[in-house]
This record gives sequence, structure tokens and C-alpha cells, in this order.
Amino acid sequence: MKAFLLLALLARASALPLPSLGTDGWLSAESYLRRFYGLAPGLQGGEMSSGAFKAKIREMQSFFKLKVTGNLDDNTLEMMKKPRCGRPDVREYNHIPTQFKWPKNNLTFRILNYTPDLQKSAVDRAIRRALNVWSAVTPLTFKKLRKGDADIMISFESKAHGDNNPFDGPNGQLAHAFAPGQGIGGDTHFDEDERWTEDSSDYNLFLVASHEFGHALGLDHSRDTGALMFSTYSYSTGFPLSEDDVAVIQALYGPNPHQKVKPKPKAPTNCDPELSFDAVTELRGETLIFKDRFFWRLHPQMPEPHQTQIMATWPFLPNKVDAAYEYPEEDRVIVFRGIRMWALDGYKVVEGYPKYIHKLGLPKTVKEIDAAVHIGDTGKTLLFAEEEYWSYDEATGTMDAGFPRSFEEDFPGMGDEVDAAVYQNGILKFFHEQLQFEYSYTSRKVIGIKRTNSILNC
Repeated sequence: MKAFLLLALLARASALPLPSLGTDGWLSAESYLRRFYGLAPGLQGGEMSSGAFKAKIREMQSFFKLKVTGNLDDNTLEMMKKPRCGRPDVREYNHIPTQFKWPKNNLTFRILNYTPDLQKSAVDRAIRRALNVWSAVTPLTFKKLRKGDADIMISFESKAHGDNNPFDGPNGQLAHAFAPGQGIGGDTHFDEDERWTEDSSDYNLFLVASHEFGHALGLDHSRDTGALMFSTYSYSTGFPLSEDDVAVIQALYGPNPHQKVKPKPKAPTNCDPELSFDAVTELRGETLIFKDRFFWRLHPQMPEPHQTQIMATWPFLPNKVDAAYEYPEEDRVIVFRGIRMWALDGYKVVEGYPKYIHKLGLPKTVKEIDAAVHIGDTGKTLLFAEEEYWSYDEATGTMDAGFPRSFEEDFPGMGDEVDAAVYQNGILKFFHEQLQFEYSYTSRKVIGIKRTNSILNC
């Protein structure tokens, strides 16, 4: 029987557009879609390349704002591999009867056991901080119990642990929580096979707990990449709730009349006609486009932009950047924020950074860089600040003589300021507000004007 099922699976896999995925890959994808999107169990019922299987792939792609193809393309597979919450992404697939909100504002919680990864006091602190995230924006209060039944029972568990929602070992599903209700309702479980931390070195307990308590209070997963209730894990600092998180929780329980915290704005959308950029740079053949605490990745072979938070990739960088450029001769990307700069070797910071931008030879009156771009044909890097710019010689590590110069005078047709810049295929692309200017560096003239987000295929 096992041999028959394996042959049937391989036959289905051969009809799909990515046959190199392998049997384990198809089984993993099928398991993901069953767990989070309600794909019917079992292998029977038609090829994986058609029908219900492709429909669930499309549903997942739509949820994560990926290009909807119905195929297991690279972006879809990459998303499936990300560590995430164990709750389904669509409510109707959670078959446990729930009320979806508590009928009271004064709730209790109890921590049943502790992870050996952290001191007991650190776990207590992370749990209390995570609950306070939600009480800060609602009338909810949380009282800790040391015995008996509480509304929210908290524990660290491993693999199958008696709730019909087994964990899957390291990475993958990090935790899950049950929506408000009697019995198991509100209970929150963390996978003990993960390594729990107070920082970004592994999975931050405070951030995961904050997300799971959102479920324990009645929230579903958000489609907003910047929301705490987005289903995949990412590290961030500061107050974790976005405007989307606050709007949904306050729709259930109302606002906190004494609210003082400010939620994070929603994630920018690539086709917003009002979109502007903070920085644009190349990185090893990809284009990175920064906006607020997010950036998009564009790969020549995968033109669909993929958005993620800056700190999820570079937890040592600030939440927002001013400018960035690639210096391919040393395989580095230089990132600016205020008077400091970081050198990145791929996804690691170069030793000795951050440094002050004045080490480049900029005057102390310059407090931030608006845009930066490296011109590979000349070996020069142009640094723009307000209405002026400088030329930095990468080979000698010195600023060229005769600078600063007027941006408006040296780049006619561009106005007097620029938000971001990148040099691609012999063309300088300047971005300012909602416009992208294609500029010939040799003839010094504008050769094309587009909308800023046209680079994001809008």
C-alpha cells in the first residue's frame, strides 16, 4: 500500500511545473496547506497540479500578497518555510467552538511551566509585557494566578501534547493559542523544541507571546505584513502593534481611555499611487527598495516584489534607513541613518561598524544623507544631502575636491532634491516623491519619467 501511495504521489509531482521539488517537498507543501488552509487530507482526489491543491495554493498566495499563480513557485515555497504561528490563516478552518471574544474585561492567566532556555523571572517578564501590549490599547486587565484554572493557561509543550495540534520540532510552528471560550479557550502553548530568547539571537518570547495572546483574545491573522498578527515570525523593537492590530482589537473590546502608546503604521503597499521611497540599492543582483521599516526585494528571475521588515533580516539596523548603495568591488552595501552608517556583507554587519558619516569626509553640518549611489563606470559614489551632493572616491577613500556642488545645476531637469537613487545598466534612476527619473549620466539629461512604483511592477 505504501509503495502504491508513493508511486501515485510521484505521478502527480511529475505533472507540476517544479518537478525538482521532490517527494518530501510535495508532502511538506501538502501538510502546510492542510494545516493552515484546510486542504482535505489524503492523496486521493486528483492530481496535485490541479483542482483543490492549486486552489489552496492560490488562496495562500492571495493571503500573503504573493503573485497568484496556483503553482509552487519559489516565493511560495520560501513563505512556506518561514517560522510562524501554528494557527490557521483562515478562521473557518479552526473547528474548535469559540465565542471569539471574552464577555468580560478582567481576565486571569496562569503559567503552568517554564522553559529552561530562560530564567523564570525572564519568562514572567516576557509574558507580563506581552499581555500589557494589549491592555495598553483596550480596557482589558490581566491578573496572574498561581493555582487553579485561569482564562489563559500558558505552557511550554513539545510535539503531541493533548490538544490535537502537535508541534513539529525546531522551527516551523513556534506556538499556538485558542480563541476565547470555555475549557481550552484562551490557552496558549509554546513549542519547547524552539530556543526562546529575550533578544534577536533566536525566537523572542515576548514577540511570539504578544502575537499568541492576540489569538487568545479573539484576533485572527492579519494580511498586513507590518502587523503583529501577521502569521510569520519577524523580530522588531519598540511597541509591536500596528494600526491594523489596534483597529481590530478595539473593535472587539473598545479603546483604552488612557491610551498613550502610538501604534506602528500599516505596511506600505507597492502599488499605492502616493508611494515614495527612502532608499534603493542593489545587493548581489537583487534590487532592495526601502520604505519606513520595510523593504522589498526584486530579483531579475522573480519580478514579483517580496516585502519584509528590515529588522527581520538585519536586526542590528535601525527600523528606518535614509539611503543605501552597493559597492560591488568589496561585496558590500552601505546603509545610512542619521549621522551613522553600516557596512553589510550580505546579511551580516562588517566588523568596525557602525561609523559616523563624517569619516567619509563630509562636513559636520551634514546630519543625514538623503540618497546615495555608486557609479561603477567611474568608481565614484555620489552622496546627496538636501540641495547639494558630494563625490566620494572609493579607491582612495577620500572625497573629491571641489565638492559639494549644486544638485540642481549639475543634474538639469531634476529639481533640487532627491529621495533615493540607483545605477542600473548605465542609467541613473532618481526617485523623488511619486516620480522616477531615468537620467543619462554621460549626456546629463533626463531621458524618461515614470511613476516611482513602476520599479515594483505597478
